Amino acid sequence: MTVAVQDVDSRALSGKIALITGGSRGIGAAIVERFCALGAIVYFTYRRDADAATALANKTGAHACCCSQNDDPAIEALIATLLDAHQKIDILVNNAGITDDQFLMLMPPSSWDTVLDTNLNGAFRFCKHTSRPMIQNKSGCIINMSSVSALVGIGGQTNYAASKGALLAFTRSLAAELGPRGIRVNAIVPGFIETEMTAKMSRQIKQQNKERIVLKRFGTAYEVADVAVFLVSDAATYIVGQSIVVDGGLSSTVI
Repeated sequence: MTVAVQDVDSRALSGKIALITGGSRGIGAAIVERFCALGAIVYFTYRRDADAATALANKTGAHACCCSQNDDPAIEALIATLLDAHQKIDILVNNAGITDDQFLMLMPPSSWDTVLDTNLNGAFRFCKHTSRPMIQNKSGCIINMSSVSALVGIGGQTNYAASKGALLAFTRSLAAELGPRGIRVNAIVPGFIETEMTAKMSRQIKQQNKERIVLKRFGTAYEVADVAVFLVSDAATYIVGQSIVVDGGLSSTVI
């Protein structure tokens, strides 16, 4: 169910050109819906699920673009296409990411490399190709989607946690680099969110994790998307280089 954005002007993002990676499902799809509802012209990438991407594009009016996080020439071409059409990119949300969980002693190097290349290097590639036009316009917002795995140790996720932890450091340094040029860079750190990924958990594992959360429930994709709306809005013009944790209090209980 789509929940209306609370207390936000329905045209708050009118005329803004937004690019969201990994936007066909889960948190990415919720951000696509939110941004479109607020008047943005939205493009989102997907890799495999063309049916879900097409359905979301038809539902929201957003533009679905098949593009891999690992394909630098394709990313550069996509950015060029957006610039040809609009002469600017106002918002980039690096949401695309994968998991390939395995205990470290059993993890093949390919699992480590693929997760790091997709989650971290993919964000680097998109930031690199969007930062130049943002600098030219002296304006822009970038959000990097991290994870509570970067803050709380979760066994079997050394590759995923490393990629998401590195994104937090990347965000802080990029914010220092681009902030003086009018570009705000921040990160969102979601906890356990009701998505297809968490739906694969057993009932027992879900309950164990809920017991660790202060609010005793998983979050929704729209609760994360609303934070993204705030960070790219005029209400957040003095927020730069920050990591906003959206985890129901999970990380607050870790000593």
